[in-house]
Amino acid sequence: MSQQALDLRKSMQIVRQHKVLMAILVALGILGGAAYAVLKPPLVSSSALIALPAASSQLATTAGGSGTSSTVDPFTATQEVVADSYRVLADALPDVRPAMSLIQLRHYVQVGSPSTDIISVTAEGKNAADAEATANAVAGSYIRYVGSAASAVGRIQAHLLAPAINATTPSKVKYTTICALLGGLAGALVGLILALAIGRSDRRLRQRDEIANSIGIPVLASVAVGHPSTAAAWTKLIEDYRPTAGQSWQLRTALQQLGIPRPGFDRPAYDDGGGTPYDDRASARTSSSLAVISLSSDPRALALGPQLAVFAASRGIPTSLVIGPQHNADTTAALRIACSVPLPQASKQHGMLRLAAYDEGGVDVPPDTALVVVVVVVDSRTPEMPDNVRTGATVLGVTAGAATAEQLARTALAAAADGREISGILVADPLEADETTGRIPRLAPSAAPRLPNRLRGVRTEIRR
Repeated sequence: MSQQALDLRKSMQIVRQHKVLMAILVALGILGGAAYAVLKPPLVSSSALIALPAASSQLATTAGGSGTSSTVDPFTATQEVVADSYRVLADALPDVRPAMSLIQLRHYVQVGSPSTDIISVTAEGKNAADAEATANAVAGSYIRYVGSAASAVGRIQAHLLAPAINATTPSKVKYTTICALLGGLAGALVGLILALAIGRSDRRLRQRDEIANSIGIPVLASVAVGHPSTAAAWTKLIEDYRPTAGQSWQLRTALQQLGIPRPGFDRPAYDDGGGTPYDDRASARTSSSLAVISLSSDPRALALGPQLAVFAASRGIPTSLVIGPQHNADTTAALRIACSVPLPQASKQHGMLRLAAYDEGGVDVPPDTALVVVVVVVDSRTPEMPDNVRTGATVLGVTAGAATAEQLARTALAAAADGREISGILVADPLEADETTGRIPRLAPSAAPRLPNRLRGVRTEIRR
């Protein structure tokens, strides 16, 4: 049962991951059902009533047994079979409208019995005239047949009680609604099958634990990212990025786990006596550097590095965002253009965030920089580290559902071959339904002795 529950949960997760596909197929099914209702409107039905001899019916009922109203009349049942027989329907074909085959006529005609001495012949057609003509043709053929000497059930004096003259048409709104609902249900079923088929064969990692377990490195933070595609959009992201409280806490925790210097390095502090201000950056003699590696097939993860740099600058850490040479220059072309122009003085990040882009040689980092964030993009098929700025720490940026375990492992191997050890993973656009943590690293245990949580052998009452 537990295995079935896990499979059901995984199946529901796969369906939620492909909710766009499901919505499209359901919408197409509804539209298809509505179109079917318009192109093939509901058929019109009309009924003709035939009266049977009352004496014969009563005699058959008495001979049949109890004679109660709930007992099926064998005589009437026999006449229903005769009215729907091959001989009767074949003789009615010349008068049926429109002309059709015997098989089609059998499909459009139904025979029933509203009472023990009456049978009904109901016919369907595209319009009232066709339905009425078909019902009357079958009723007339039955009356002629049972009244002739060739009748297989004996000669019976049946007569037409009520001809088919009042055709009824189903409600078009109700018919269209039913067709649309059936089409939507069919679309949902097809979408469910396709989603499960795609999800079962999809090897891309979507949950934080899956991403962390693929290379044995914990997820330090998972945040929503922007999706800029032009230089102007990148500039707007760098100038206006404002993470939520939850995202700010995750980014702050990630910087802490990576050993990034504490915020406030550029803020002057005053002593209690109101003396000359001093700059506590003097305590930070060396700057920290961080490389954020992402895959060329994962363009959304490219925003992790810039957003992390903007956040660090907003926390009072003088930060430089560096875009160096890449093996695939097209991936970072728009970001490189945005980083080639310094931030305007009116920008909220002016003075705290520096932008730099270079192709050859080195990059000049201001001496008061406390953090350098380097954006690195590697080929997802054959990852190879470009000749970029050497950093003290390296993290891997990946979007949920954008990379496989094999791709992440190849990237980690390429980083290790270049002398870079990946310290953590940043996840972009995590799934809303992901309840995993990504193997959060445990903090170092406290050096203080633990207090007892239960006292044993100690009296808590004093008796006098």
